[in-house]
Amino acid sequence: MGKRAVYPGMFDPIHNGHLDLIERSLRIFDELIVAVVANPSKEPLFTVKERLELIDEATHGLLFMRITSFDGLLIDLVHREQADCIVRGIRAVSDFEYEFQMALMNRKLRSTVETVFMMPHERYTYISSRLIKEVAALGAPVTGLVPPVVEERMAEKFSRK
Repeated sequence: MGKRAVYPGMFDPIHNGHLDLIERSLRIFDELIVAVVANPSKEPLFTVKERLELIDEATHGLLFMRITSFDGLLIDLVHREQADCIVRGIRAVSDFEYEFQMALMNRKLRSTVETVFMMPHERYTYISSRLIKEVAALGAPVTGLVPPVVEERMAEKFSRK
C-alpha cells in the first residue's frame, strides 16, 4: 500500500483553493481521500450529499482520489481509511494557530498519523468558502473562485432566497 492521505473539510462550497490543494496533494501521495465533515451545527449552504456531488463533478477525471463524508473524530476516519497523513490548507498565520493545535491533538490520539500543512497558490490565499458565500449572497460574481458547476448551484440557491 502506498501513502494515503485524508484531506478533510466542510467544502461548503468547494472552491479553487481546495482544488489546488487536491491536485498538489495527488503529486505527493499515492491516494487522497477528500472527506466532507457532516457538521450541521455550522448551518451549511449545501447538504452533505450536495457537497459530495459538487466535489465529484469538480474533480472529475482526477485519478487516485475518492470522496467520502464523516462525522465524529477525524482521527477515527483516518484510522478506518488506513491513511498515513492528514492534509490541511494554511492561508495565513491565523489558520496555522488553529491547525497546529488540531495536529497536536490528532498526534496525541494517534501518534502514527502525520499532518502536512500546504499553502494554496498565491492567487487563492484570500478566498474561503465563508467569504465566497457572503459575496455570492449579495449578488456579486464568484467566477474564477469556484468551479463553474459550483457557481451555477450557488446562483440557484441564492435566487431562491
